[in-house]
Amino acid sequence: QVQLVESGGGLVQAGGSLRLSCAASGRILSNYAMGWFRQAPGKEREFVAGIRWSSGETLYADSVKGRLTISRDRAKNTVYLQMNSLKPEDTAVYYCAADTQDYFFRDYSYTAAANNYEYWGQGTQVTVSS
Repeated sequence: QVQLVESGGGLVQAGGSLRLSCAASGRILSNYAMGWFRQAPGKEREFVAGIRWSSGETLYADSVKGRLTISRDRAKNTVYLQMNSLKPEDTAVYYCAADTQDYFFRDYSYTAAANNYEYWGQGTQVTVSS
């Protein structure tokens, strides 16, 4: 059983930065993949970024490439999402998620599918003002 707790959200002006954290209780096994998703009001949950726990290999949605960076600290059982050059359209609740196997990680369509993740955090609100 894994529990995920996000933190670091808040209100920021366009062009600003935030760093989200996702602390995992329970051991994250080496074959896990971790993901960040977001959901804006009235929209479906969408994939933002993913990371392979063992190797640190990453995948990103095109809309965030070059602005958002996912990373992990295995010693702290924590995943981060560094968010730079934020835009109003980045406003959403951001969720951390864990997939208990990473075999298909390099298949973007698989890693970006929310229903492949077994564990979810409660979400943290990010609001970007224009």
